[in-house]
Amino acid sequence: MGILEGKNILVTGVTMRTSIAYAVVDIAQQEGANVVVSAAGRAVRPAERAVAKLSKVPPLIELDITNPEHLEALPTMLGAHFDGGLDGIVHSIAYADPEKALGGAFLETDWETVSQAMQISAYSLQSLTMAAKPMLNRGAGVVGLTFDARVSWPAYDWMGVAKAALESTSRYLARYLGPDGIRVNLVAAGPVDTVAKKAIPGASSFNDIWAERAPLSWDAADAVPSAKAVVALLSDWFPATTGEMVHVDGGLHSTGA
Repeated sequence: MGILEGKNILVTGVTMRTSIAYAVVDIAQQEGANVVVSAAGRAVRPAERAVAKLSKVPPLIELDITNPEHLEALPTMLGAHFDGGLDGIVHSIAYADPEKALGGAFLETDWETVSQAMQISAYSLQSLTMAAKPMLNRGAGVVGLTFDARVSWPAYDWMGVAKAALESTSRYLARYLGPDGIRVNLVAAGPVDTVAKKAIPGASSFNDIWAERAPLSWDAADAVPSAKAVVALLSDWFPATTGEMVHVDGGLHSTGA
């Protein structure tokens, strides 16, 4: 019997088979979860091709978290696939214009570009969670993905600012949803060779940093360690943990120079 046996889980942001979200879907299903995945816009077709490779192909819904109509329809869309409400949400959604907001463009980025990054990458944790809240069961877990934004990183620029906002948003959601028995946590993953990472100019330097400094070493081609942490936080094994950020980065966060 798996640690997510019988639980209903929504996994957002599935893109390619290299994504952490994809690995979460695979492991969650192995652990007994009923999973629905979501993607938006041009990512829908790649997501369909990716999940088609799984031994159990989950239903896929189109969900644009900037579209109020999509958010309003979310309980209905999920209700078509789940009985008994929702036990978990995985927030794996982020975007910042790679030409205007990343790669050293920090000092010249305009507010329109910044606001887009903030809405998609940070505010969406609140908007998604609240859209699904009517379905969330007591004891449900909401888990987001971040790249430790307590410090600055080369080239990460406004995505780093958006991730810092995401981390703060998760703590406030934990505060306000705790009385309803809903847990909100984040996994701070090390660099994984995803489509999102490849879009960041200069992001390959992260691999060099981790290769040199991570105490446990780090395989940027392996999303499984990060995905396992997400699945664990969705489970009943962390019943009293909320507002937390769990590092899955080979221990780099604990080191100095």
